[in-house]
Amino acid sequence: MSAPNSVERIIAVLDVFSEDRLEWTPEQLMAELGYSRPTLYRYLKSLREAGFLASVPGGGFTLGPRVVEMDFLMRKSDRLVRFGKVHLDALVASFPCSALLVRWYGEKLLCVASEVSVENPVTSYPRGRPMPLSRGAISRAIMAFLPKRKLNRIVSGQLDDLRGIGLGPDVSDIFDVLRQIRRDGVAEAHGEVTPGVIGIAAPVFEGAATPIATLSVTISAAATTPERISAIRDRVRSAANALSAELGERRERDDTTDTGLRLVHTG
Repeated sequence: MSAPNSVERIIAVLDVFSEDRLEWTPEQLMAELGYSRPTLYRYLKSLREAGFLASVPGGGFTLGPRVVEMDFLMRKSDRLVRFGKVHLDALVASFPCSALLVRWYGEKLLCVASEVSVENPVTSYPRGRPMPLSRGAISRAIMAFLPKRKLNRIVSGQLDDLRGIGLGPDVSDIFDVLRQIRRDGVAEAHGEVTPGVIGIAAPVFEGAATPIATLSVTISAAATTPERISAIRDRVRSAANALSAELGERRERDDTTDTGLRLVHTG
């Protein structure tokens, strides 16, 4: 494996910031990352001048305002968020719930947009907070559609947690659950992420076989009946399918346009 390049090493500085560790001193960063003092200070200077880091009293650093600026731009440019809003609005207009769009990237799940129709929404994962990979309907709606090699790696790495929520005890049992979700096109979980909350999620695609996100609803168990859960499942699956079709059509049009421009340019 080749040594990390400068870009990867700079990104590693940003990656150490988390909900559990919001502030770092240079000494802590050197101990965590193994960088020499001159190298680290060079990276810190560049990141601070670009606004990705901000200095705080006592010599520490936190994430800076450039992160907020880029978040604003992402909200404006992300097709999933733009095209998905109408589906979020429709779901919260129909049920007393939170409706979420959750991105799958790398091996992380991250809420990128949400709407609510209850005064005190029952969700532990607002926009920007990573979600657990092995718990809840959102996770399984993604896992059920992953390529076999990637799914095997995730299941192996999360096996104890998956067994702990009752999907085991055998690996074959876990895969049976995921195969059923794939057939149904929607996943459901009760109290696995937030106690007393039911999650229902369906995968969102963008013209490929692997999902890029999920469209999901979280609702208080006290506000549901079997009939309402069935209705939510149908609506979430239908909305996710419609959003997938929109994203796929847009991507196909863009690919066609891009191909035409290349032909004109090279012709």
